[in-house]
Amino acid sequence: MGHTTRVIKIGGFGAVEPVMLGGTFPVVIQTMWKDCLSFSDLTGNAGERICARIKTLGAIGCGLLRFAVPDREAAEVLGNLATMVSMPLVADIHFDYTLALRCLDFPIAKIRINPGNIGSREKVEQVLRKAALKGVPIRIGVNAGSLPRDLRHSVAAGSLDRGEALVQVAERELDLLRESDFPQVLVSMKASSVADTIKANRLLAERTDVPLHIGVTEAGPLIPGVVRNTLALHTLLSEGIGDTIRVSLSDTMEREIIAGREILGTLGPGTGKKKTRKGVTLVSCPRCGRNSFDTHGFTERWQTRLYAVDKELTIAVMGCAVNGPEEARHADLGITGLGNQVFLFRQGKVVRTLAADTADAAFEEELERLYHAEQK
Repeated sequence: MGHTTRVIKIGGFGAVEPVMLGGTFPVVIQTMWKDCLSFSDLTGNAGERICARIKTLGAIGCGLLRFAVPDREAAEVLGNLATMVSMPLVADIHFDYTLALRCLDFPIAKIRINPGNIGSREKVEQVLRKAALKGVPIRIGVNAGSLPRDLRHSVAAGSLDRGEALVQVAERELDLLRESDFPQVLVSMKASSVADTIKANRLLAERTDVPLHIGVTEAGPLIPGVVRNTLALHTLLSEGIGDTIRVSLSDTMEREIIAGREILGTLGPGTGKKKTRKGVTLVSCPRCGRNSFDTHGFTERWQTRLYAVDKELTIAVMGCAVNGPEEARHADLGITGLGNQVFLFRQGKVVRTLAADTADAAFEEELERLYHAEQK
């Protein structure tokens, strides 16, 4: 089963790397910057830290990074940031169409608007004309919490379910863009309900070839958020529906990206999408009373670094020296410990025994050795 969508190009001008989305291109993972930025955040050491973090987000699998643009200053700050990084940046705009117009003066890769709250048709058409001139795609973002009044009343009265209401909003907006001859568009329809999210995207996938950005909005903190997103995204992606995803969490951007990678990694063949980038499969012990190695602390320290490795490797972090190497015999590299000793193993065979306080340095040496061996 598959859903073939049109292909759109995001970015690809100036220093911004292009992202191809739709068709049989790999599903793109994205996240959203969690904080407000000011001009002072872009200068000196602060600016270097932000650029370094964006580079790390890209290394662990993020293809698009979205920023809220609530006012003119935010538009100016984001525009300047876009000149400092190669990651395609997306401006998320509500209510004020002039903010979209200003963002389009910079190398912003994509604009997210909700035409229903951006103002009159004339204002939307101004944004479309400038976006077309700049070659910048538009994402129509529809949320269950901001349905138009007529559809909201129908849902409340029980004559229309929320999933169909989301689709009707999206179709209204797509009609406007179609009449303006603007094809570089993708759509998101998000709800906090898994069932509504699945239904809406299934329905629209039957009716259009527009690429779909999928995800569950306001999904909650780490555990409930991952569960809800996994149910919705795996269901849709397994049916070939979805061209880009965001795992919305009340947690870090890094964890949103890692969760997205893990969801994509569970997909089998036949989704109609090309294989996503290579990467590490990280297995780790949940820990118990036999534990003598801090698996939780070690995994937390190394998780981002490991997910940045662009090689198909299995890494095991085990808490029990008796069973660890055997249980993780398939691992290309593993670590476990007993008392003050730490053991590094490959394919179930211990290759190094060392003091616990040298574990991180030794693990890094073995990881580098393994990575370069794989490169040859």
